[in-house]
Amino acid sequence: MKMNALRITQPGPAEYRLTEMVEVGVPEPGPGELRVRVSTCGVCHTDLHEVEGDIPLPNLPMIPGHEIVGVVDKYGEDVTGPPLGTRVGIPWLGSTCGQCRFCQNGRENLCENIRFTGLHTDGGYAGYTIVRHGFYYPIPARFSDVEAAPLLCAGVIGYRALRLALPPEPLNPRSPGPFRLGLYGFGASAHICLQIARHRDFEVAVFTRAEGHRNLARELGAAWVGSAEDKPPWRLDAGVIFAPVGELVPVALRHLDKGGTLALAGIHMSTIPQMEYVLVYEERVVRSVANSTRHDVNDLLKLADQIPLKTTAQAFPFAKVQDALLAVKYSETRGAAVLVMHDQDRFA
Repeated sequence: MKMNALRITQPGPAEYRLTEMVEVGVPEPGPGELRVRVSTCGVCHTDLHEVEGDIPLPNLPMIPGHEIVGVVDKYGEDVTGPPLGTRVGIPWLGSTCGQCRFCQNGRENLCENIRFTGLHTDGGYAGYTIVRHGFYYPIPARFSDVEAAPLLCAGVIGYRALRLALPPEPLNPRSPGPFRLGLYGFGASAHICLQIARHRDFEVAVFTRAEGHRNLARELGAAWVGSAEDKPPWRLDAGVIFAPVGELVPVALRHLDKGGTLALAGIHMSTIPQMEYVLVYEERVVRSVANSTRHDVNDLLKLADQIPLKTTAQAFPFAKVQDALLAVKYSETRGAAVLVMHDQDRFA
């Protein structure tokens, strides 16, 4: 049986289309694995970094994609569930060893033998994909396949970044004034993070240039919207940078109040410029966000169902994957971009 797949053949600018749509064999699940028939796959900024060579690729050619929604299609050896036809989601975290010091102390996102979907293993830009048992997740029924895909990386990273940006101790409900959060860049992750923050009654400032993104931020409850060069009306208790732009770090620190944390949510970022010590003095913290744990994914999906979150997504036919990548690169989507595998059975 054959399927359509998009493979990266040579990293370079997305405009050069250094990818190929090919007919390949449908993969077979091995021991401890399941095969999933892909319905949708989100187009993450990480995919763009892979296409353009910002992230080293262990193998070429490779099939990217790690915001995957589909149905369980076949079991490998030693796997008996979930029932065939069950809808599941597959995120960036593909497998961990469970034995290293990081796995043993609850930080599997830093596993010394970690493997990622759509990087170390072929991902969801295809009709079918393979997932390790225990690294897939049930999708809340309220979300369509298109709505669910962005939750699996954009949503999870936004959730983890927000959690890491908050003070280590619980926020005091009697403290004067609301907790104030700044979001830099307003794509797939930030529009989900904003909704989580508003659910907690935070006041949110959004820094973005794209007018469409500004409008969406206002619709979702941002208290203030401007560009990174603008000064918000109040100091920020925490900030999250989603845009992969190192020059934003000193800019964001200037808006951060004493003791605040600035979380850097991207897997890749351009060089952070030299800056004065005064920007981090008074116990300001700058920290990166690396991947996510299975606990993060489960928590985010439960929270998404509870709030409920509303993902704003633009659907692209699988044949238009290059258009989707360029739309993400140039911030031309309103929310997230999602591939719909409507032609996945073409070669079946």
